[in-house]
Amino acid sequence: MTDKVAALQALTPNAQWVLRGDELEWLDEVQTQPTDSAIEAKIVELQSQYDAAAYARSRAAAYPSIQDCIHALLDGGDTLTDLQALRTAVKAANPKP
Repeated sequence: MTDKVAALQALTPNAQWVLRGDELEWLDEVQTQPTDSAIEAKIVELQSQYDAAAYARSRAAAYPSIQDCIHALLDGGDTLTDLQALRTAVKAANPKP
């Protein structure tokens, strides 16, 4: 989930501000405070990017562990084939959009 803090950080990196609840107090003297519509648009954009990467988060959770991969590489043979089959199944179950 993307929020106002993430949007402000993306729009105005290193700016100084305080957010109390939903009330923004702009403290920065160098960067201009973004408009409410710019902040809302950035929230939508960041949420869209987050949603588009859902497949990657699902794949990461389902892939074999590093230890399993190392074990398969060292053992070779059927273990390596099984590992590759599992990776292929994870990719099929969580396709890129």
